Amino acid sequence: MLYTVKEVARLSGTTIKTLYHYQKIGLLLPQEITQNGYRYYGDKELEKLQQILFYKELDFSLEKIKVSLESEPNRLMILYEQQKLLEARQKKLTNILQTINKTIEYERNGKSMNKENMFTGLNKEEWTVIFKDQNKHLENKYNIELNTDEINTNEMNKKAAEATKFMDFMANSLKNNLSPNDDKIMEAIKNHINFLKNDIEIDKDGFVAQSRFFLSDEFHREMLENIQTGLSYFICIAAEHYASL
Repeated sequence: MLYTVKEVARLSGTTIKTLYHYQKIGLLLPQEITQNGYRYYGDKELEKLQQILFYKELDFSLEKIKVSLESEPNRLMILYEQQKLLEARQKKLTNILQTINKTIEYERNGKSMNKENMFTGLNKEEWTVIFKDQNKHLENKYNIELNTDEINTNEMNKKAAEATKFMDFMANSLKNNLSPNDDKIMEAIKNHINFLKNDIEIDKDGFVAQSRFFLSDEFHREMLENIQTGLSYFICIAAEHYASL
């Protein structure tokens, strides 16, 4: 089956201009160009476009994407590699979100956060980049500024495992259509709150407030949604049910 440029743009969420640019630089060529200039793409081209878009999600430059696709023509191997890279990014986002959770609780309670707990999931250079946007958001909207002077990444990264486990479980539960009221989810939230208590003062209601904040705040909601679409709402509903028990 052949697809027009307009159809490919609609299916992939790209623009016609983008597809023309990909053709111009030799990244994605149409299967057929008619005498009157109409461009048609086949299934192979759609598969390649999918791989291109996966790489773009990983912040690969177009030049790097082209080299990667040319050096590994096996589609399955490319997908395995992209899966590995995207899972690593998901884990990192989960770790960052856990650190943000703790930071918000400290700020709400008017306390200073232990510097060793401030940088879970990232090295110093990566946190510098991440906190630039986050600090700007928190300062402009909530008049909160995070101090990022001292970093002990080894100690902090050890605390990331629980956060990753919890977020992965919640994301998979949502993906598998598990009810937010399910007993397994209630148990996971209980264990998660108990873990958080090692560093911050938090109870059922505090976790609900935290979940509502991440649902309502666009910056933090986007971080959750990058892990799994609908995750911010799912966690909020589950937290509210847990608090009502």
